[in-house]
Amino acid sequence: MPRVTIHALAAAPLAIWLYLLFGRGRFWRLTQRLPAPPARIPDKRIIAIIPARDEADLIGDTVRALLQQRAFSPLELIVIDDGSSDGTREAAQRAAAALGASARLTVLPGQALPSGWSGKVWAMAQGVEAAAAQAADYLLFTDADIHHDPEAVAALVAQAEATRCDLVSCMVELRAETFAERALVPAFVFFFFMLYPPEWIGARRARTAGAAGGCMLVRPSALAAAGGLAAIRSELIDDCALARSIKSTGGSLWLGLTRFSHSTRPYESFAAVGHMISRTAFNQLRHSYALLFATLLGLALTYVLPPVLLLSGQPASIACGAVAWSLMSLAYLPVVRFYRLSAPWVLALPAVAVFYAGATAYSALKYALRRGGRWKGRNQDV
Repeated sequence: MPRVTIHALAAAPLAIWLYLLFGRGRFWRLTQRLPAPPARIPDKRIIAIIPARDEADLIGDTVRALLQQRAFSPLELIVIDDGSSDGTREAAQRAAAALGASARLTVLPGQALPSGWSGKVWAMAQGVEAAAAQAADYLLFTDADIHHDPEAVAALVAQAEATRCDLVSCMVELRAETFAERALVPAFVFFFFMLYPPEWIGARRARTAGAAGGCMLVRPSALAAAGGLAAIRSELIDDCALARSIKSTGGSLWLGLTRFSHSTRPYESFAAVGHMISRTAFNQLRHSYALLFATLLGLALTYVLPPVLLLSGQPASIACGAVAWSLMSLAYLPVVRFYRLSAPWVLALPAVAVFYAGATAYSALKYALRRGGRWKGRNQDV
């Protein structure tokens, strides 16, 4: 290989990381975080909508946490029992009854999934329809595996009011307890914000739109102006699709991190995390094998090549690899610290990127085998 080509290849990851650190909306700094609510916030009526399918083990905690929110009028909850077979409905009702708050919980039996709808969006749509007559100021879309601290929803409302945003969304704090979770979960958050830089999302003139589906506070008027959930009926990555829909019709967005809400869903093994990634990865690439190839090549250049260059024996290549890996580690450090991990975990990012590349390729394979988007017995991406 000509020396010029070798030097160009060695310089590629360095150029990529210079761009990511200084030209990608400062996503890696994680400065956009949901602030604590003020002592007093406007009194708003909030209805939480929780789609749930076979979530009996987790939904009780979610219901209890939401029913104990403070700082404004008591929340009302609508749980859509999406064909569960494990007692999800009863678990939600027991949790509300234990607090003496059964009157604030409605559990709807999910209707049959119509053609052209993804399961979660259809469940959410049923919740929106049930909430329509109650004149809510905000709808809170949240998953059945999220624990919200007592001030969480007040913080969301305060942020929406202060920024006049139509959709306020937070990446909740994911579990990072097992070895697999500590190794892979911070990278999931890192990659998410790389794809959807919060600064760009909040900029009204920027086209970038994104949201985190576990915690989304939406103004009903903005949702209606965007065509409702019917406008994104077939989307598997419903959160980002909803954000695009709202922003494209003139709505404003805010996305950030929060420590007030936490995922309670365990991913105890590498296989479990891999399944979570592969469920939507190829859908994210719009089922394009060309984009798949470009993504895998990009991951190799960005994350794998820097440490490989250290073994090249070429001083210039070694220098490029060392600087690129240093910049990579610098960018990754804030999310590692957010998850209360020690700094040496940053050195694992090249290996973690290889795992994500494999999960993405596996996602394409599952789609080819007509098993794409599989979640709790449904193949939703076929």
